[in-house]
Amino acid sequence: MGYRLSKIYTRTGDAGQTGLADGRRVPKDHPRIEAIGEVDTLNSQLGLLLADLIEQQAVHPGLGELIEVLAPCQHRLFDLGGELAMPEYHALQAAEIERLEAAIDRWNEEVGPLTNFILPGGSRLIAQAHLCRSSARTAERRCGQLHAVEPLRGELLAYINRLSDLLFVAARLIARRQGIDEVLWQAAPKD
Repeated sequence: MGYRLSKIYTRTGDAGQTGLADGRRVPKDHPRIEAIGEVDTLNSQLGLLLADLIEQQAVHPGLGELIEVLAPCQHRLFDLGGELAMPEYHALQAAEIERLEAAIDRWNEEVGPLTNFILPGGSRLIAQAHLCRSSARTAERRCGQLHAVEPLRGELLAYINRLSDLLFVAARLIARRQGIDEVLWQAAPKD
């Protein structure tokens, strides 16, 4: 993928369309552009989570493992965006999905089974991990909408699904390693 932008503005999108790598011009609300945008949003949210994890690592050294697992995800999300922009470009491999599954299994064993629904809170890091999870689910829905019109590779769909699972377990692991109780959902009182 050798193409790089030498000029940031091109004025070609001023009328509400954008160009795809295959030469097509599509509206900026086309399902492919929506999916690319949501993956970009997720990547930005993940960048914020990683910055906060790095900052908190001195106080909570157990957060280092989360950084090691999550940092490569930013690169893979960029790959995923590349696949969305250029359908002939295949960057995501099954081994990356397996890497996420191994981390999920390892972390889930440490945090134990869920006994109740949990809310996104308890600390900034926990809430940010849940915000990433929520953003991953949105990206997954947008990819699903695109897939219904223009089929996507299974690895792409599986990766975004597994990443949202990883982020949920990461939020729980952050709580555990920060020594913060998870915020348990409480049903509304019955009258």
